[in-house]
Amino acid sequence: MIYEGMSAVLFNPSCVIWVFIGTFVGIVFGCIPGLTATMAMAMFLPVTYNMATTQGISVITALYIGGISGGLISAILINIPGTPSSIATCFDGHPLSAKGEAGKALGVGIVFSFLGTLVGLIALVLISPTLAAIAIKFGPFEYFSITIFSLTLIIALSSTDIVKGLLTGVLGLVFATVGMAPIDSAERYVFGTVNLKSGFDILTVLIGVFAIAEILLAAEEARLNPEGTSGNIITNFKIKGFGFSFAEFRSQIFNMLRSSVIGIILGILPGIGGGTSNVLSYSVAKSQSKYPEKFGTGIIDGIVASETANNATIGGTIIPLLTLGIPGDSTSAIMLGALIMKGVQPGPLIFQQNGQIVYAIYAAMGLASLFMLGIMFWGMRAFVRILKIPGYLLLSLVFVLCTVGAYGINSQLFDCYCLLFFGFVGYLLEKGRYPTAPLILGFVLGNIMEENLRRALSYTNGSFTEFFTRPMSCTFLVLAVVSLIINLVAVYKTRHKKNRIV
Repeated sequence: MIYEGMSAVLFNPSCVIWVFIGTFVGIVFGCIPGLTATMAMAMFLPVTYNMATTQGISVITALYIGGISGGLISAILINIPGTPSSIATCFDGHPLSAKGEAGKALGVGIVFSFLGTLVGLIALVLISPTLAAIAIKFGPFEYFSITIFSLTLIIALSSTDIVKGLLTGVLGLVFATVGMAPIDSAERYVFGTVNLKSGFDILTVLIGVFAIAEILLAAEEARLNPEGTSGNIITNFKIKGFGFSFAEFRSQIFNMLRSSVIGIILGILPGIGGGTSNVLSYSVAKSQSKYPEKFGTGIIDGIVASETANNATIGGTIIPLLTLGIPGDSTSAIMLGALIMKGVQPGPLIFQQNGQIVYAIYAAMGLASLFMLGIMFWGMRAFVRILKIPGYLLLSLVFVLCTVGAYGINSQLFDCYCLLFFGFVGYLLEKGRYPTAPLILGFVLGNIMEENLRRALSYTNGSFTEFFTRPMSCTFLVLAVVSLIINLVAVYKTRHKKNRIV
């Protein structure tokens, strides 16, 4: 099974080429502010629709790694993070490049992004089988409780406003109920429309909420700020070797290992992701440094901490995704959607039922990280030129590709209408400062939650007692309640502090 999964990626020329393409496209989307890894994965889902399962999932994995890594380019050169995972890279990356050492800043970021990905991959390989072995004893009661826990935890951690998070999550659950009900296939909310009997396609929801909504927001931003940032790009830089000395590399080994651990742990915890891990890792590096006053002035310590942590988070995030079916953020939620679209159900049985897919993901991560290292070093100046392309040209192309991809799902215009509908929904949510991740998670996990709830109730003749008498089921339900309480208290304290300042 191990050989079968890895050979399907490493010894398949077409798969290797597609992983290369996925990594390259991910870097492009990651380095351009407004085009995130999430958008790249959402836009590419239709492309993988007719691919073999291992090949399609490998492409999505490559997009994930390329997208997270590519954010460092714009963070260093124009002081704007290409992705939320590169926010802390700006703190020292741009000041270092402003000193005339942009090549060194880029070299440090690329190498330690690569190392962070490898450490995260090692953690994924070591931890996933153990966690799956524990969770293999789960039944419908435990699965229902896990989905409740994952929904509440991610909603709580996605926004400072717990009410908005809950409302968005419920909205996702409502969209998931459209179509035929699981088990008894009763029609719900189809309003006499044949196209709605099969429900909303997961691809149109993902692409609409993430890609189309971001295009609308970027178009609005471009209208308000037509000049953009193309004139502030640092283009004059040189890289010799990796851009830094071996002595500098050796001095950062402990910083790299510490940042990797932080990234992996925060990746495993649902709802946090690279957007938090890079900032936290940077803060820890600064607090533990012998020269904290130099942070923010352009030292490599800050770049190492940020880029190692956000890439290590990828491996950490995939651990609960594969073994428990719990996505840690919006990007891994798209990966969950891709797995389900390919007929792979993440969970404790994934090693038994689809073990070759898991090992294909391992191989794709290793291969994509190598491609990322080579592409970013050899194609650096090309990516700098891409940053100068006007946003309206790129966004128009992305919009066309998204629409064509939506139509290609079932060759129906109805899917294009759904795409625009969910794009408008995502746009309104963003404008109202509602988190979009809970909507996707509610939609993706809604059917799983309902199916396991109905299955469990059929075993107990309608009694809810066993949800609380089974130890693991009760544990996850208690964790869900604790999660909500903790975050409600945190929100209350934040508002109380603001009121006191006012």
